[in-house]
Amino acid sequence: MSELTRQEIFETIRGHLADILEIDPSKISEGSSFSEDLNADSLALIELVEAIEDEFSKGDTTFRIEDDELEDLKTMRDAVDYVVEKLGS
Repeated sequence: MSELTRQEIFETIRGHLADILEIDPSKISEGSSFSEDLNADSLALIELVEAIEDEFSKGDTTFRIEDDELEDLKTMRDAVDYVVEKLGS
């Protein structure tokens, strides 16, 4: 599998978040704060984490966001940076 670009990772996460929050993906930018800009509650963020973990777990490789790292993910940029770093893209 070819490595994903940062933009592809952003678009994937944005798509999942837009579905969860039932909003237009164009309203979500890299600078968007989950709680302040998008009004995402903790349940929505848990759904997002599950979607990200499912999306980026391939074959026998499990992608996991640790609970203690979750509190550092406050914006879309944080989430994209996290996935990029974990995937080594």
